[in-house]
Amino acid sequence: MPLKFESISHGKIAFGFFNIETDMILLEHYFLFAQDFCGHISKIAEVPFKEIYESSWDIYFIENNLDMGNLMGAIYGIDLRGFIGEVYKLFPFPKQQEGFKQKAEGFKNRTLIEELICKFAKRLNVPFVVNQKDDKIGIGEYLFNRASFQELTKYIWLGGFPRWKNDIRPEYVLAMKGMIEQSQNHIFDGLILK
Repeated sequence: MPLKFESISHGKIAFGFFNIETDMILLEHYFLFAQDFCGHISKIAEVPFKEIYESSWDIYFIENNLDMGNLMGAIYGIDLRGFIGEVYKLFPFPKQQEGFKQKAEGFKNRTLIEELICKFAKRLNVPFVVNQKDDKIGIGEYLFNRASFQELTKYIWLGGFPRWKNDIRPEYVLAMKGMIEQSQNHIFDGLILK
């Protein structure tokens, strides 16, 4: 379930997993896979302190809310329009509340989800910029301070709002944690993943 996180540029914005059967996450109007997110975090963890770090992320962009869909309506099965609705047609919300846990094998549905999102989204390459001098991190149009960026990373580590099923994380999440723990990059100072 996406939660609200504080950004410098847009105030509170949604970030997180939106269906337990896929590892796709949303960042307001951007969609990307958690595996890619963790890969980007692992890459920056390898880089020693640099005042400015720049790379780019491939994301899917859905500008129109109707094309995006209605998460709460999709969860309750009453509004299955847009991309999120189509995902919930394939993978409905569990009938038992106890079944609401993020599945570590969600990455196996990537091809199916990519085919689906291409009907609703544009593929974009957005800049990822870390300015360590003023502790600002930009993902495309969204700007975060270090504490907020660390919260995004921690959210993925935890498995979002429902948490990882049986506390089992995908390998790419464990690899990200390992890279962060070894990192000497200032952006991760104080970040503890447990």
